[in-house]
Amino acid sequence: MIKNKLISLIFCFILFNSCEDEAKISFVEVNITTENNDSIEINIPEAIGDMTIAEAINSEINHTIMSELHIGDSENITSTTVEESIDTFNQEYKNFMKDFPDSAQVWDAEIDGEVIYQSNEIISVSITSYVNTGGAHGIFHMSFLNFNAETGKRIPNGNLFNDITAFNKLAKTYFDTTIKDKSTLFEKDNFTLPVNIGYTEEGLILAYNVYEIAPYSTGLIDFTIPYNEADDYLVFKGSR
Repeated sequence: MIKNKLISLIFCFILFNSCEDEAKISFVEVNITTENNDSIEINIPEAIGDMTIAEAINSEINHTIMSELHIGDSENITSTTVEESIDTFNQEYKNFMKDFPDSAQVWDAEIDGEVIYQSNEIISVSITSYVNTGGAHGIFHMSFLNFNAETGKRIPNGNLFNDITAFNKLAKTYFDTTIKDKSTLFEKDNFTLPVNIGYTEEGLILAYNVYEIAPYSTGLIDFTIPYNEADDYLVFKGSR
């Protein structure tokens, strides 16, 4: 009898700890569209699980998408949902065609997202967009969103590091190796960290969007620093 109780206690202990180790959040891929939409394709991860955490993450992802679809100053976004942004984008195109009925220009947008890293501490989501509203070419843009896995709140880049000065020196060595021809840069002698810093399975990725430090023709500039070199400077360790 005592032996059976002991076995039951051990089983309950293991079950409790396994539940504790399970991620509070998981993700499913969703496609977002509206009834009359035929120019915008959106496929993104949606957080499910703990309601408070999931709502915080999904709110940031959706706000990023609304920013990508907004025409004009990003500070003046009036849409409250992605669906509303889709309808507004399509209406802007209709207004454009009314003003320029002979134009052959077709507006379109494609936005994709994926979870590129998830641990018990941090979740990184990548959002890539290609938006074409005229001109010589559309605009490709990438955003890395880092979330505290315990709260769902977005983590500012500055809060990722415990020693930003030391990390900056490390990142510059990788940057210098990546950029063979610095004459292509806007400020070739002035290194700055990019807006986009995210976690991946391979290491910490740093990515500069087009026009961030170089002309459009240079394209996206990115490099990855392995965790065995970056972890000493990170608040959220990447090595597992």
